[in-house]
Amino acid sequence: MGLVKLSFRTAPAILLLVVSVSATAWGHFQVLIPSRDVVAATDGRSVELEMIFTHPMEGGPPMPMGRPRQFGVLAGGEKRDLLDTLAAGQIDGKTVYACSARLLRPGDHVFYLEPAPYWEPGEKKMIIHYTKVVVDFLGAQTGWDAMVGLPVEIEPLVRPYGLWTGNTFRGIVRRGGKPVPFATVEVEYLNADGEVKIPNEALVTQVIKADANGVFAYSMPRAGWWGFAALIDGDEPMTAPTGEEVDVELGGLIWVRTVDMD
Repeated sequence: MGLVKLSFRTAPAILLLVVSVSATAWGHFQVLIPSRDVVAATDGRSVELEMIFTHPMEGGPPMPMGRPRQFGVLAGGEKRDLLDTLAAGQIDGKTVYACSARLLRPGDHVFYLEPAPYWEPGEKKMIIHYTKVVVDFLGAQTGWDAMVGLPVEIEPLVRPYGLWTGNTFRGIVRRGGKPVPFATVEVEYLNADGEVKIPNEALVTQVIKADANGVFAYSMPRAGWWGFAALIDGDEPMTAPTGEEVDVELGGLIWVRTVDMD
């Protein structure tokens, strides 16, 4: 599939926003955002998804993405490979991806992404963030807690859509299906329009420590998209583009959206 000019609803501001936050605040997040998290009968049967590796709270910059290793959707207990539907594009000279996915059955659709490993020279590590987002179709509201089986994955304990601003999201960090005691979970808001001003670096990324059962919780104070990233050290090193053996950061991410009450 050829290159396309992506019209990211979240990305234009990501490109143009300049914030006075030190570049040492890393906050790498794999963004996987659908055009809707709840799709009604009047909305049609398709959803557009956008993929960018960036610093969401800081509004950028985007970082280059290699061709994803896998991209698909889990619905009704069945997985569907969507890797061939991805279209590559450029944002600020960096490769990003998007697709339009057709929803085939009522119920919740868990879209998941395994990106290509990313080399972060500043941290001297390879980064792989296994990412998912849930889209409800036709109000069935079943399957939102289905597990994809990713190496590192967050199991939602709260339905990850239809959330009011101020609701608390809870989840279990799992690795190989087993809970990870005291896992670190980073949380960032997708500050795409730059409306949220950041007073200091400590407010870029919220940091949570899961309990002994791998359970964490966070109350979201603003409407919009929130990314939860459970970060775990990989067991084996990888070869960096420099040729050296380096550590690996594995992330299990989930994106959830909150809406203001009128």
